[in-house]
Amino acid sequence: MGDSFDFKEGEVLLFDKPYGPTSFSIVNRARGIIKRKLNVKKIKVGHAGTLDPLATGLLVICTGKATKTIMGIQDAEKEYTGTITLGATTPSYDLETEVNETFPINHITNELIHQTAKDFEGELDQMPPIFSAKQVDGKRAYDLARAGKEVKLNTKRITIKEFEITSISRSEDKVEVNFRVACSKGTYIRSLAFDLGKTLNSGGYLSTLRRTRIGNHHVDDAITTDQFQFLLHGDGLENS
Repeated sequence: MGDSFDFKEGEVLLFDKPYGPTSFSIVNRARGIIKRKLNVKKIKVGHAGTLDPLATGLLVICTGKATKTIMGIQDAEKEYTGTITLGATTPSYDLETEVNETFPINHITNELIHQTAKDFEGELDQMPPIFSAKQVDGKRAYDLARAGKEVKLNTKRITIKEFEITSISRSEDKVEVNFRVACSKGTYIRSLAFDLGKTLNSGGYLSTLRRTRIGNHHVDDAITTDQFQFLLHGDGLENS
């Protein structure tokens, strides 16, 4: 089956990124597998939108002439599922950093969560997290944030098409909100988590995130890099 690919002419490959690795490392491994298959030193490979290391799910990788379609894929609507934890905040708006402040949650009813989520649907101006890849004076915002320096970012106009609350669970000090979001390019789900908590007069951070769709590409059709390796080579060895 691995012989049916034409990587130089161009392929659009769907990968299911696991928790932990960077998007770049997944691209690197895919490139190494392809180079070994073709017995070449170079092959054009790129991805259509990064996922944070702590996120899982769909990563679209294009090869050869198909890399010309990357911009179009990046512009497509995205869909995510995940969990927002209410009752605390972290500087990165997710689990990359530790909780820095806690907030009351007793006033937050399930009805209020559902109602507030609906208020986020539509166009809105969103502030990116300071722990993001945004450029600030030629440097990445997350590098400045990790160095303890002040980071000033501008809001960006985004669209939340759907913000569905799928389930809610509670403990003494937190509320965990499972969700599904369909949104435009450039939307930070971490910022959505933070803003939801703030709007609820509490705190919020993103505790899990999985990208399930980019345009017409769905994670159900994706494979792991191990499966890709086996598909092309039938073994677990590679030279990148």
